[in-house]
Amino acid sequence: MPMQVLINLLIGVIWMFLQDDWSVLTFFSGYLFGLLVLFILRRYLPTKFYLVTLLAIVRLFLVFIIELFTSSILVIRQVTRPRINITPGIFTLETELEGDLEITLLALLLTLTPGSVVVEVSSNSKKFYIHAMDIPESSDAVLHSKNKFEKAIKRVTRS
Repeated sequence: MPMQVLINLLIGVIWMFLQDDWSVLTFFSGYLFGLLVLFILRRYLPTKFYLVTLLAIVRLFLVFIIELFTSSILVIRQVTRPRINITPGIFTLETELEGDLEITLLALLLTLTPGSVVVEVSSNSKKFYIHAMDIPESSDAVLHSKNKFEKAIKRVTRS
């Protein structure tokens, strides 16, 4: 993927030289031409087309923003009640992700959502121990978030 980005940038710069116009618009048109060239030659490249991975990263970011917003609403509802009635605790969550990058990314995304913190990852990297603010509500929300995050992470890291 990094090689494809560099090739695309190089095509954009060469396009500027050939047009004899050093402007952002000329570079952008050369960059789009480079995208077209790489898309046509994607069959001969060793990795998948980098725009697919880039769109998957954007999709993962949007999923995170949506989950952050919904879990923040859950925490705000809990905190603004006249009488706080929560049952904090630790529960386990199994994952089907593999590899250090995928496990770390899921742990960070789950920790960044309010109301839950990944306390520990098991030695075989298949279980997360998560502290939740309110076990009944938060564990369901974390399970829902985990499923969405796993799907989005797989799209980014796997072909």
